[in-house]
Amino acid sequence: MEFRSFEKSWGAEIQADGSVLFRLWAPGQQQITLRITEGDHPMHAMGEGWFELQLSDIAHGTPYHYLLADGTLVPDPASRAQQSAVNGPSLVIDPHHYVWQHPNWRGRPWEETVVYELHIGTFTPEGTFKAAIKKLPELKALGITMIEVLPVSQFGGTRGWGYDGVLLYAPQASYGSPDDFKAFVDAAHAHGLSVVLDIVLNHFGPEGNYLPLLAPAFFHQERMTPWGAGIAYDVDAARRYIIEAPLYWLQEFHLDGLRFDAIDQIEDTSSKHALIEIAERIRRDITDRPIHLTTEDCRNVTFLHPRDKQGNAPLFTGEWNDDFHNAIHVFATGETHAYYQDFADVPEKLIARILTEGFAYQGEISPQSGQRRGVPSAGQPPVAFVDFIQNHDQVGNRAQGDRLITLAGTERTKVLLATLLLSPHIPLLFMGEEFGETNPFLFFTDFHGDLAKAVREGRAREFTGHAGHDSDVPDPNDEQTFIRSKLDWNKPHSVEGKAWLAFTQSLLQLRQRHIVPLLGSASGHSGKVVKTAKGFVAVSWSFPAGELSIALNIGKTAQPLPALPGETIFAWPQESASLPQHTIVVRLNTGVSA
Repeated sequence: MEFRSFEKSWGAEIQADGSVLFRLWAPGQQQITLRITEGDHPMHAMGEGWFELQLSDIAHGTPYHYLLADGTLVPDPASRAQQSAVNGPSLVIDPHHYVWQHPNWRGRPWEETVVYELHIGTFTPEGTFKAAIKKLPELKALGITMIEVLPVSQFGGTRGWGYDGVLLYAPQASYGSPDDFKAFVDAAHAHGLSVVLDIVLNHFGPEGNYLPLLAPAFFHQERMTPWGAGIAYDVDAARRYIIEAPLYWLQEFHLDGLRFDAIDQIEDTSSKHALIEIAERIRRDITDRPIHLTTEDCRNVTFLHPRDKQGNAPLFTGEWNDDFHNAIHVFATGETHAYYQDFADVPEKLIARILTEGFAYQGEISPQSGQRRGVPSAGQPPVAFVDFIQNHDQVGNRAQGDRLITLAGTERTKVLLATLLLSPHIPLLFMGEEFGETNPFLFFTDFHGDLAKAVREGRAREFTGHAGHDSDVPDPNDEQTFIRSKLDWNKPHSVEGKAWLAFTQSLLQLRQRHIVPLLGSASGHSGKVVKTAKGFVAVSWSFPAGELSIALNIGKTAQPLPALPGETIFAWPQESASLPQHTIVVRLNTGVSA
């Protein structure tokens, strides 16, 4: 397999003759000077706001800044790496400096995907790419097939979730160098694990973003998002910066896919939406391995996830299914505050609909917003939906960062975990979920001064009307908030932790043995609701390779087991004629075709 170095429109690029071409779009500036180790070099104005300069004899790792006419030093907005802080020097990076050990990796098919979402900074005590490599054998042994890394683009400070990134092309320096991230991906491939990256194309963070100063036209000031002025995706230079970033990460770091954050906030008036252009370019340019592209979108849309006659995804592969989480959360905890109110009325029926058709809301009016949400989704194959019973958002956006096991208890959580891992949707585990982690995952930042005060006060105000808001909200800028969010790697070695690991591993083995073979030929309109009652759900799916059924009960009243065809492949804690509280039965009939 041959990976080429990706050449960006912006930034510092090493040319074929070994020289480095520096490019910057700064229509808000009259002159730009490149400040590099050997001195200051005025850049050449190329027209339409572009500045360029080509220099020879620049070594890998050389620091540089851009110097504005008023004396302000700024990093390269397209920096491939920072020396340390977001406001400090950028580094010239040779994309061929890292020598790949497993360049012939061919990827894994989507239908066998089990996603493991992790945050580099809290996944290990060290919080680095190198330290995360040491844990890869454990994820492989567990049965994980794909690692999804929370955003790593350089953000302000040394700790944060990553969604406040401002240098879209530079891996966070506190996690390690670009070569360290490549080594992490390389090692994952050695263990047969795919790696996808969460990428944020809808906004920039509040610290270290110099684009409004360099290029005011990069933003539409009249269109506001929850994080500030909207990006001008219809302006050529801005569009190139945004559209080239996904290709850069995939090609430069040999990634297997991307998760696109909050795409409902990507408003583009161009003749072709930026997201569609991104997906089409990825499909056109990368054909030597499967590339898996998922979206997060509260609108419940399907137009970005079509399937061709062969069942392939010409654009995006799947959609994060918040409906599944939200309905499960209400079902398990009884909480109905904020957006959970949309799932307060008979969550059992909504769960059954989600499992069999994809979305709960398919055009119905949302009680929370008063607006219609969603489109019909039953025609989508089950693998178009990425489900989870918890993730970084749903845990971290609670005041106290509570995990589901803390809210719903061990037995109920086990039933819901089994439902997640044995359904035909694509499952996602949040780091630590596999061993019953109870440490919180809190919202943490590393801001200072007025910005820190604003974030602290805003976070406290956010929880009015939310469960858990009656106690003090941890200060995001307190380092202890970050430290408390790290995984406890002693837990997997405890009696309880070992039991959780064994439970999760057995479910994943069953999934690979029995569920995955059904999914390659799975199409839409395959599910049906068998029965629902208080705390009880029974559903089934018919595929060309067999019929799968799940019945689960977390209600206090025992329910008779419906007539489900086939052999039992899983029952917890044991199979009987009726399902008492905290039980689940999964059956598979491979003798019946759809």
